[in-house]
Parts: sequence; C-alpha cells; structure tokens
Amino acid sequence: MAARCCSIPDTSCNRGKRSSRVNAGAPEEVDEAATRAAFFEAFGGVRGMVETTVPGLIFVLSYTINRSINVSAVLALSLSAVLALARLIRRDTAKHAFGGVFGVAFGAVFAMMSGDAKNFYLPGMLYTLGLGVAYVVTSLAGVPLLGLVLGPVFRENLSWRTRNPGRKVAYTKASYVWGGILLAKSAITFPIYFWGDATQLGWLRVALGIPPFLLAVYLTWIILVKAPAPIDVIAEWEEREAREKREKAAAKAGTAPEDAEPATGPPPQVQAGD
Repeated sequence: MAARCCSIPDTSCNRGKRSSRVNAGAPEEVDEAATRAAFFEAFGGVRGMVETTVPGLIFVLSYTINRSINVSAVLALSLSAVLALARLIRRDTAKHAFGGVFGVAFGAVFAMMSGDAKNFYLPGMLYTLGLGVAYVVTSLAGVPLLGLVLGPVFRENLSWRTRNPGRKVAYTKASYVWGGILLAKSAITFPIYFWGDATQLGWLRVALGIPPFLLAVYLTWIILVKAPAPIDVIAEWEEREAREKREKAAAKAGTAPEDAEPATGPPPQVQAGD
C-alpha cells in the first residue's frame, strides 16, 4: 500500500455535524464528496503517497549512482524526517508523520546492518503482505478491517456491524479489494527480492507504490457510495446527553422539558352533580 493505512486523521467528515446522517439509527442519502474525501484522507491523501514513495525513490536513485548502502539509506531517512517535520509544523496528523519515518528507519537500519541493499525494502514488503492477509482474514471473520479503520472517520464507529448490514457488506467487499491488491503486489515483489537485484527491486517498488493505492481507493469509493450512509452515533450520543441535561434541568425547575411528549390518555370523568 502506498500510504500507512491504519491511521485516522481528522477530516471534514469528522468535523461538521450532518443531520442528514442521523435519523434515529436510519441511514439516509450518501454524501459522495464527503465519502470520497474522508476515506482518501484516512489513508494519508496525496501527501501520504508522496511521503511513502519519495524516500524509496531517493534510495534507489542514490544506490544506482554510487552503490553505497549507507549514503543511500541516510539520504532516504533524512528526507523522510524532513517530510515528517513539515507535517508537524503544519500541525497535520502525527500518526502519518511518524509512521513514514519509522518505516524508512527500519529499512535503512536493516539494510546497513545486513549489507544488502534489498533489505531496505523488506520491512515495507512484510508490512504489505501482513496487511493484505489481515484484510482477507478479518473479512472472512465478519469484522472487515476497512470498517474498523473507517468507522471512526465516518462517526459511525462499529454501528455498521449490527445496525447497518448493507454497510457491513460494503466494508467486506472493499476489504477484499484491498487484500487482493496488496497480496498481488506481494506476489510480484517477493520473487524479485529473492532472485533479483536491489536496483530492480527498488524501481519495482516505486512503480508499484502509487498506482495500486489509487486503484484500491477508487474501487473502495465505488463500493461505499453505493452503500447505505453511515449512522452518526457520535451525534446520537451528543443528542442523548443534551436531552438528559434538559430533563435534569427541568426536574430541578419543576417543569416538563421542552422536548417532552404531552401526556396522553382519556379525559378525566365528570361526575354528576359536579
């Protein structure tokens, strides 16, 4: 995957409250623009793709020219650190900033310690393989990983598991898509790791960075925009807390809360002679 996939940033989908998504647990019309922006940013967005791809590109460029593992690794790690620092200065999500640095750092240290330039890419390859397996296994278990990742982004948390079956089906399908793409990517890169050279592996990793990610995001968008809209459980909780506060305030004042339902029942009986 081109971006670190399990970090959830603060997107526009988290911020404003959209009443159209809260209807006593009933999902309504899908906001396609919000859906597309939310899950794209959830995986790091354009900046995440750049931060994940460019350090590897710098490493393979440097190694192709000077054949020095140490110099190439230091250059890649330095660039990753600069990109992370830029995120922190802009007050972007820290998870994305540090996730990229740690990934490059592991690869750089592993390559320098082993003396094999191909090992710069091994941690990322293992991460991709493990994530692909996780997408497939969680989907088979009925708890698709993509739902766990995007649930908080769409303010629905885990409500899709029990209250929104159509959305659970969509998350399952999309998780299979991600799993299939990541496993296919692993099936291409691991043979080159074992039988190719570092330059071939490096350029292959660069080529298989952004395009598979964009394909997975596009297919996910196609699936989710056709699914029922998420149930905004955060807004439900906020409304419940506000109602409880109104009821307590009304009880202290000795009056009925504004949103209380009027009492129903038969009118009082009028006895003869009254």
